[in-house]
Amino acid sequence: MFRGATALSLDAKGRLAVPARHRDALHLQGGGRLVLTAHPHRCLLLYPQPEWEPIQQKIMSLPSFDKQASLLQRLLVGFAEDVEMDGAGRVLISPVLRAFAGLEKQVMLVGQGSHFEVWSEANWHAQLEEALAQGDRVLPPDLGNFSL
Repeated sequence: MFRGATALSLDAKGRLAVPARHRDALHLQGGGRLVLTAHPHRCLLLYPQPEWEPIQQKIMSLPSFDKQASLLQRLLVGFAEDVEMDGAGRVLISPVLRAFAGLEKQVMLVGQGSHFEVWSEANWHAQLEEALAQGDRVLPPDLGNFSL
């Protein structure tokens, strides 16, 4: 289970050092084999490869002539890249994916249970401010009775 938000820096080659507390779990779940892809919110998704496979199958089972389904297929599967953690626990983010998400030096790695989101620091703070400005309207209707 991946959770928590961590501020990190990309190195000059575009490598992201995965925090040590997550490395063992990523090795257990997929031997360090990961999938990195684009998300419509202009962040990246980082999955252990075994967690990604059923998602890709669902996406590719969508009707290819449906405009929205095709957009998701192009983004999520079209941008998907197989990556591996190196011996130092780093993941290389390609220039294409860095450009898509606007990643420069400072990034945020945000745990989402089964995977991570990778945000540019600026986009992370902007989307947080937007969500906070919505107040209680940020909850989807299915969570109307949800409480903490």
